[in-house]
Amino acid sequence: MNNFFAERRARMIQLKERRKGKETDVPRKQAAKAVFGKCPDCGAMVPKTELARTLYVCPKCGYHHPVGAYLRLSMLLDSKSFRELDEKLTAPNALKFPGYDEKLQSARRVTGLNEGVVTARGKIDGRTAVFAVMDSRFMMGSMGVAVGEKVTRAVEYADRAGLPLIIFTASGGARMQEGILSLMQMAKTSAALERFSQHGGFYITVMTHPTTGGVTASFGSLGDVTLAEPGALIGFAGPRVIEQTIGEKLPEGFQRAEYLEEHGFVDQVVPRGQLREVLSRLLMLHAREEERDRG
Repeated sequence: MNNFFAERRARMIQLKERRKGKETDVPRKQAAKAVFGKCPDCGAMVPKTELARTLYVCPKCGYHHPVGAYLRLSMLLDSKSFRELDEKLTAPNALKFPGYDEKLQSARRVTGLNEGVVTARGKIDGRTAVFAVMDSRFMMGSMGVAVGEKVTRAVEYADRAGLPLIIFTASGGARMQEGILSLMQMAKTSAALERFSQHGGFYITVMTHPTTGGVTASFGSLGDVTLAEPGALIGFAGPRVIEQTIGEKLPEGFQRAEYLEEHGFVDQVVPRGQLREVLSRLLMLHAREEERDRG
């Protein structure tokens, strides 16, 4: 019972801080949900404390475990610089798709998220940026109306504030329960990014495993700088679908981050332990003149 009241009290304090517009730490309760003990690549059993120390990268084989959106942000942002945007934004079951409401409720209960992306304003080494981080635990990071709207609003917020934008992609594609409404998010997010670019905005994409479907075909591929985590699957259709369609065996490592880097689709494959440093350097190099002078 004491734990219940302690959690409730912490939640109320956090909500009050957000209403005041203050920046806080990334919610630890949400961040802690994405923890793993067994490597799905090599099968090694790694203590969770060791995984946390390595940022959830297997110390045996280097496999990058998928991590939740809040955990990702907690790895990157300066202390007490996190301010979430549009936390409560959701979308109704407009097509009355059978069982969809139950799937959404289950995903929200399991992940603690309202939708498959978290958007926020925060700082890396003192430099402010706007972030959108997709979470593959929420219906495989599928892009529906709410995800597209939250990403679009994050782009527009960065545009109005004159801030750089960083989006972490992780998606299985469009959300089939929302039909054409889901596919429309590809055009909406791309149009917002075009306006952002015309106004001189700087946009970094970080592709994580997996990034597929409509996200790859829209905002995932529009970054001024495109980074990827090692081993990430990146593409529109999956390799099995392509092989079945063309009737040929694909090259070794096809659609993996390293293969795409070799062929110019990705600018750099960055291990998770180096990502904060790389992003900090990019933000510094592309800072507007007044920000560079201040830094």
